[in-house]
Amino acid sequence: MLTKHSFFAKNPIEKFAIELSKFLAFFSSYIKKNVVTASISFEKYKNFLVKFFIMKRGRYNRPFLHFSAIGAIGVGIIISPIIAGTFPVFSKSPENILDLSSSSVKQSIIVGDDVFRTDISQKPRDKTVIYTVQKGDTISTIARKYGISEDTVKWENDLTGDSITVGDELKILPVTGVAYKVSRGETVYTIAKKLDTVPQKIVDFPFNEFANPETFSLVEGQELLVPDGIKPSERPSYTRPRPVFIASGPTSVSSAGFTWPLRGSISQFAAWYHMAIDIESDVGAPIVAANNGTVSNVITGTWDGGYGNNAYVDMGNGYVSHYAHMSSVYVSPGQSIVAGKTVIGTVGLTGRTTGPHLHFEISKNGVLQNPLAFLQ
Repeated sequence: MLTKHSFFAKNPIEKFAIELSKFLAFFSSYIKKNVVTASISFEKYKNFLVKFFIMKRGRYNRPFLHFSAIGAIGVGIIISPIIAGTFPVFSKSPENILDLSSSSVKQSIIVGDDVFRTDISQKPRDKTVIYTVQKGDTISTIARKYGISEDTVKWENDLTGDSITVGDELKILPVTGVAYKVSRGETVYTIAKKLDTVPQKIVDFPFNEFANPETFSLVEGQELLVPDGIKPSERPSYTRPRPVFIASGPTSVSSAGFTWPLRGSISQFAAWYHMAIDIESDVGAPIVAANNGTVSNVITGTWDGGYGNNAYVDMGNGYVSHYAHMSSVYVSPGQSIVAGKTVIGTVGLTGRTTGPHLHFEISKNGVLQNPLAFLQ
């Protein structure tokens, strides 16, 4: 029914506004009245209910819990279709299911037996991080958590023993080794000798910077991360295990279809920053095919991101082998090669290298693998 005021309103919008305001006023009054009535009733019977449950000393606890559980389930059944329709993420339709097995989904917290355990991200770190010691931590557990050696933790924090205290702040390097400040006149070769490691490891660490990436020139005062380096003050008393691994190829082809591409010592193994193996040998030593396949690409005469003269061999089934730093390349794209027989090229010093060696990679569907898993 139109009121006197709404009747004389100039337009429909004004009429609607007047009626809406009157409805809201009525609705507010109605709510207030019912809330007051409900409050009075609650106060009236509250003491009776309290005395009833206290007198029975929990006699009705179990029925009450059962009734509450049944009621909660009933409410869930009633409102679940509404929730599914309003929030599609709860729907079971295929297009709304989040596939946690997809490689695009990353989890930093693993939910399992210990829902409060947080895994350290496996994303490569380029810098030192600060870790605050927690209750129950030891140097050993911290080192394992970050994938570095215990000595690395001790050396970087000037610790002489295993004692650490809750609240201590420790510097954690991204790799096992030493953080080193460059002095005037030093080179990657002198630093590697000083820290008892291989120069190529310093060069291959992707976050080390050089004034000239082709000559590896350094600037006084810059900091290098030296993988597998040993703190200079520890050298006299520190004995590094020195197992010598010899690449025994070319030999007979394994049942998996692989053979060593070169005979020599392995100077560098696979790591997150260097998913390949380096096999040292003399310049000009022949490199044979490690597997059957077809040459997919050959690059010569350029830096090529540090690979120098290099060649790729497509093995099929998504596998590709890669030979880098060669002096000469003897194959061409489209050529079929035979494991252990076809000579790919010769050992050289091209690209990002500090000494003659073969940089050998194997990838599957574009993802680098540890070559030793195929060659051994």
